[in-house]
Amino acid sequence: MSAFKTEKLTMVAEGTGSRAPLPALVLPAAIGTALLIGGVLTPVHAQPESALSSLLPSALEDSDFLYDGKPKAELFELGRNLFFDPILSGNRNISCGTCHDPARGTSDGVALSIGEGGTGFGPNRQTADGITERIPRNAQALWNIGAKEYHSMFHDGRVEADPLATFDSGFWSPAREHLPAGLNNLLAAQAMFPVLSASEMAGQKGENPIATAVAEDRVTDAWNLLAERLADQPQYRTLFRAAFPDDTEVTMVQAANALAAFQSVAFRSDQSAFDHFIAGDHTALSHEARNGVDLFYGEAGCANCHSGALLTDHDFHAIAVPQIGPGKGHGGDTSYWRASGFGLHTEDEGRYRVTFEMDDLFAFRTPSLRNVSLTGPWGHDGVFDDLEAMVRHHLDSVASLEVFDADTVSLPQLDQIIEQTGDGSELIFRPLNPERRAAFDLRDHWVHCAAELRDRIAKANMLAPVQLEDHEIAELMAFLDALTDPAAKDLSVLIPQTVPSGLTPQPTPLKPDG
Repeated sequence: MSAFKTEKLTMVAEGTGSRAPLPALVLPAAIGTALLIGGVLTPVHAQPESALSSLLPSALEDSDFLYDGKPKAELFELGRNLFFDPILSGNRNISCGTCHDPARGTSDGVALSIGEGGTGFGPNRQTADGITERIPRNAQALWNIGAKEYHSMFHDGRVEADPLATFDSGFWSPAREHLPAGLNNLLAAQAMFPVLSASEMAGQKGENPIATAVAEDRVTDAWNLLAERLADQPQYRTLFRAAFPDDTEVTMVQAANALAAFQSVAFRSDQSAFDHFIAGDHTALSHEARNGVDLFYGEAGCANCHSGALLTDHDFHAIAVPQIGPGKGHGGDTSYWRASGFGLHTEDEGRYRVTFEMDDLFAFRTPSLRNVSLTGPWGHDGVFDDLEAMVRHHLDSVASLEVFDADTVSLPQLDQIIEQTGDGSELIFRPLNPERRAAFDLRDHWVHCAAELRDRIAKANMLAPVQLEDHEIAELMAFLDALTDPAAKDLSVLIPQTVPSGLTPQPTPLKPDG
């Protein structure tokens, strides 16, 4: 993984894992893997052991997590039920856990998910009632998502902490002033939004009152309708009263706070071989993985972005990841529209669409590398189904972009597709005309196969090439594998056998005998 061409240096305080930016110092590509030690820029790979060890993070502790790692049990249990209960979806057919499966690395094992309107789980999920699109971005893994150091959520960081308290909620978000007050933390604020997505959980206008409220930009009404639905369930009323004994009504804010409490405990993961290594057990890593540590924090430059205890700088970088799928409808290009007849923009401009700063064009969040071996496919759109291929992309990202074969990406088959049309002022969703299917499918590879659009992604790239030998790649892979917490490989035990709504939990729980 390579260093940035013109990125600000970051100095790591020894033994703390904290980072202090040095805004006045900008590195050229040739010294992108240098450290500031004693006031002198020195190549990382030439550092003595003591200097390199100062870059290693401190071990994670309870105090690093929301509720200091110990939310009250009633709050956790309410959040656990809500996470796996389809009741929070407009059509009662998908849960948070459907796409964040604890048996699949807290993601779902596919590049771009089939959300609302699908049936089944993971790579076996299929369309059922018809969908309008695949989810445009990869379902993010949730490991350690309850860490206090997170200051934004989603691939583009569109939900962020707002220290100036511009809005009553205390957060910047797409809902702006409509996001209610009372959310305990950033993770709770994030939980308010998947239920508003037509393709993820809400459904399409006219299918249910929640979807209609969302389509009409009545987000407060949508949240209130979900809260009323929960309050209509006697078991949920009991769980809410136990978790919030001082409140007399059920609210979506309470549900979001409970979801955050559950995730902060359930998906905490800090017992990997690397954790034992940084805690002082120098036998925890194999010789190959130990060499990988040296490369990661040294010559390969990975720690320039994958820093700290969670191995992320929580920043946003453009690294020329190929785009597959429909994108988020960004950009001004109309070529797909003209070729297909579908009125759709197909680019995903990432963080730029949050900040509208040119430096953020095609930039996406640096993912945490905790349990990274479990969280594929990789990339903001899941374009790499092999972790080593993702690593090699970092070595020369523009060259990788140019030779990437989009046909190698396995996307879930869409058997039932519906399209939005209209009759006067009436909005209609109807099955896609089979004769238009080929034109619809063009969106899967359109951006990558259009030289002009692909060139926009290449020009935004921030990574400088790095030369590594095959044996060094193998050593990096050994280190990345050492970031896997053995307990994280399958957490299906978290899924309750039943949920208060009486609906079937999603994904399928373990059999009662385990």
